[in-house]
Amino acid sequence: MHTMKAPQRGFTLIELMVVVVIIAIFAAFAIPLYQEYVRRAQAAQAQQEVQRLSTELERWKTRNFNYGGFNITPNTVQDYTFQVRDGANTASVLTTTGVDGRSWAIRAVNTSGRNFTFLMTSTGIRCRNKLTNSVTFTGCGTQANGAENW
Repeated sequence: MHTMKAPQRGFTLIELMVVVVIIAIFAAFAIPLYQEYVRRAQAAQAQQEVQRLSTELERWKTRNFNYGGFNITPNTVQDYTFQVRDGANTASVLTTTGVDGRSWAIRAVNTSGRNFTFLMTSTGIRCRNKLTNSVTFTGCGTQANGAENW
C-alpha cells in the first residue's frame, strides 16, 4: 500500500527573510517622512498661535489703549514655548508694573531644537530660524545663518 504525503504548508526561512527585508525598506522611507510631516505640522500650529496672540494683543489695545497688562495664556503646541514681551524693553513681560506697553514682541521657541523658532513684533517683523539662539526679540539673524521671513 502506498500512502500519499499531505502537501506541506508554511513558509521557508528565505521567504520569511525576504518579507522582513521588504518591510524594513518601507520603514526606512516611511518613518523619516512621517517625522518631517509632524515637524511641519507643529511649526504651522506654532505660527498660527503666534498670529492668534497678535490678534488678541490688538483687541487688548483697543479696550485698554495700550498693551500693558496683557496676560493671556497661549494654547499648547507640542515642543514650543511662547513668550510675549514689551517691544521697548524685551526683558519685561507686559504685566510688569511701569511697562511701556506701546509695542510687543512674541517669540515661539522650539524646545526640541529640530524645528523653527518664530518671531513676530508689532513693528512688522515676522521671521523664523531653525537656530534658536539667532532668534531674539528684535530679529532672527541673517539669511546666511538660516533666517527666513514668513
